[in-house]
Amino acid sequence: KIEDELEMTMVCHRPEGLEQLEAQTNFTKRELQVLYRGFKNECPSGVVNEDTFKQIYAQFFPHGALPCLEGSPCVEFLPPSPALLFCLVDASTYAHYLFNAFDTTQTGSVKFEDFVTALSILLRGTVHEKLRWTFNLYDINKDGYINKEEMMDIVKAIYDMMGKYTYPVLKEDTPRQHVDVFFQKMDKNKDGIVTLDEFLESCQEDDNIMRSLQLFQNVM
Repeated sequence: KIEDELEMTMVCHRPEGLEQLEAQTNFTKRELQVLYRGFKNECPSGVVNEDTFKQIYAQFFPHGALPCLEGSPCVEFLPPSPALLFCLVDASTYAHYLFNAFDTTQTGSVKFEDFVTALSILLRGTVHEKLRWTFNLYDINKDGYINKEEMMDIVKAIYDMMGKYTYPVLKEDTPRQHVDVFFQKMDKNKDGIVTLDEFLESCQEDDNIMRSLQLFQNVM
């Protein structure tokens, strides 16, 4: 019965008007129309669950780049290979974390409004908006902090995806080493957690991270 009710809710969902979305995002009405056609083509119900999201989200990134890398403090550790970025697209574990970041209301589904708002930030948001979105991605339990366990989950998901594509093959303790470097750089007061303010300050001091924020500037 619960599944039937959820299905009815999904079928009945209609997105906000284009004018409202145009005012709330950095997309033009024409761009929103194109995005909505693609979204509805893949998701006739008007919402996306996690399994569907994993299958279709890469279609909105024609260069094979992942939004999860944008503004990421881990991006400076990754080989600058377009082929590597492309191969990450099918990674289920990382897509799970990405879906959670898109699902801002934590309902287990992503509406077109959620999707296009996140895209707007990732592609055309300000530096602060992009960094805040990235912080939210790493803050898995949404308690306002990033701890080592959360960062380890994200970094390990990245390296699980890229391991077989790298040469030489990554060592088993490589993710842990990179998490330690991350915390050494970001955890200003050495209390074992990274706050949003610490994250913003550290990222803006890092030239590599700031350059990474431009990766998706011209995707659309």
